[in-house]
Amino acid sequence: MGVEYLAIFCCGLVGGLAAVRKQYDLFVILVIAWLTALGGGILRDVLLEVPPVGITDRWSVLTALVSGIAIAIIHPEINKLKWSMLMLDALALGLFAVNGTAKAMYLGTSGMTAAFLGMATALGGGLTRDILLNDVPMIIRDKHWYAVPSAVGCVLTVFVCKGRMSGLLNAEQEIALDLVIIMLIVGMRMASVVYNIKFPGAVERHNVYLPGEGRYLRRPDITPKPHDEASGRGGRRARWDEDDDS
Repeated sequence: MGVEYLAIFCCGLVGGLAAVRKQYDLFVILVIAWLTALGGGILRDVLLEVPPVGITDRWSVLTALVSGIAIAIIHPEINKLKWSMLMLDALALGLFAVNGTAKAMYLGTSGMTAAFLGMATALGGGLTRDILLNDVPMIIRDKHWYAVPSAVGCVLTVFVCKGRMSGLLNAEQEIALDLVIIMLIVGMRMASVVYNIKFPGAVERHNVYLPGEGRYLRRPDITPKPHDEASGRGGRRARWDEDDDS
């Protein structure tokens, strides 16, 4: 529980700092800190049809609000701790992914459902924060591994929970494996940032093939259009090179 409260506090700091950078007032900072820290858990619990921890657990709520007050005071120092905050955010990502998946599994969901709910727990708070602050969500904006480590951790947690429920693992072994999964998530996240590891984008293509019609279109040829001094018109035009009319 101490590690979980630490994760809530760190997530609240990250969320509150985003609101501070937007120069919002203290009330907005507190709301954003609370939603960042507990929004994912609220989403998970609503989908599980259980009382949301984010509004029923007083210590979780107080921890999130304290983080908002703290960031409103010490934001200049926190803003300078880039790598420390990145590490704490990665730790919170791992903890929420494992915790959310395990809670869903023990409430009787399927493994696939539990994995999705675990990702909702890990990513939902940051997604809600970015939407409210009118920012591109971190899971899209950050080209390094962010959602992928949480997905890997959620899937592994499903297998650990199944092993525990089938009697193959005892409580101590389950806790040990959960900690290993959290460290794996943190390691994947940090390695992707440190070594600039990214997933490739769309395959670069230079030709457009039209199957069954015996022709293809090459990529647009952007050529300068001569400038007409009399009319003042000119610029660039695009021309498709083709093997036949199309």
